[in-house]
Amino acid sequence: MSTKEKTAEELKQTVKEKYSQISEQSKDYNASSCCGAGESSDEVYNIMTDDYSEVEGYNSDADLGLGCGLPTQFAKIKKGDTVIDLGSGAGNDCFVARHETGEEGKVIGIDFAEPMIAKARKNADKLGFNNVEFRYGDIEDMPISDNVADVIVSNCVLNLVPDKPRVFSEIFRTLKSGGHFSISDIVLVGDLPGALREDAEMYAGCVAGAIQKEKYMGHITELGFENITIQKEKTITIPDDILDKYLSEDEMEEFKNGNTGIYSITVFAQKPGDGSKSDVDEQKIEMIEEGPACTLGSGCC
Repeated sequence: MSTKEKTAEELKQTVKEKYSQISEQSKDYNASSCCGAGESSDEVYNIMTDDYSEVEGYNSDADLGLGCGLPTQFAKIKKGDTVIDLGSGAGNDCFVARHETGEEGKVIGIDFAEPMIAKARKNADKLGFNNVEFRYGDIEDMPISDNVADVIVSNCVLNLVPDKPRVFSEIFRTLKSGGHFSISDIVLVGDLPGALREDAEMYAGCVAGAIQKEKYMGHITELGFENITIQKEKTITIPDDILDKYLSEDEMEEFKNGNTGIYSITVFAQKPGDGSKSDVDEQKIEMIEEGPACTLGSGCC
C-alpha cells in the first residue's frame, strides 16, 4: 500500500512495526540497510558514516546504527541539565547525554515502539544509571509536563512522523524558557519521484517521510524559536540498487541528474527566555558542510 492510501495513524503503525522489528536486529544488519529496513545495498561504503564509538558515554549495546547525525555533539549539554531524547531507540543518545549531565542531571527517552523501550531499559539497568528514564509515548503528544527540559535532542526521527509541526509544538511546550534543541533529521530540496515518495516501506526508511528543507525550517520559525542554526549538513545518496527497485532506467537517470537533493541536517534553536542570547554566544555553533559522504543504505539515516 502506498503512503497516499494510508492515513497518518496507518503510517505511524508501519513505522512502529518496522522499528519494533529493528530492535531485534544486530547493529551490523541495520547499518547495512536503509534505516534498518533489512535490504542490503551493494554500494555500502561505510558501516556508519556518523561514528559514535569515540564519543564519551557511548554504549555499543545501545547503538543500532540508525542515526543520520550526532545531535548530542552539538547540543551543549551542561552538568545538571534535564535532557529529553525523542525517538530514543535502544538508548544510545540518552547514554551520551547522561555522560554530559552527570549524576546530578536527568535524561528522559521517549519512544513509541515498546520493544525499543524494553531494550533501552535493559541497557540502562546494565549500566546502573538511575537518572536515565525511558517512557513509552508518542512524540506528537509527549508524556512530559510543560517547561521541563533544558535540552531536547533527536536523531533521524521527525522525518518518520506525519505531523511534524505538532512535534515542534510539543518541543516548544516542554522546553524551559531559554532552553534549546539540537535535532538531526532528513530533509529534501526538490521533489522525490512519485514511486519513492509514495512507498510506505521507503517511508519507514526515512526518505519518503522527509519534507522540503524550507518548509521544515519554516515550522521552527513559525513557532517563535530563536537563534535557529543549521549546525551540520551533508548529502545523502541513494544507491542504484535501491533506486532500481522503484524507478525505471530513464527515471533513475533523471532523478540522479536532476535538482532533487536529500540531506541530513542538524538544527539548533532556542525557546525565547532569559539567557537565551548568552547561551547561544557561548556555544560558538559550528557550521559544517560535507559532500556526498552519507550513503542511504550505510546506516546513516
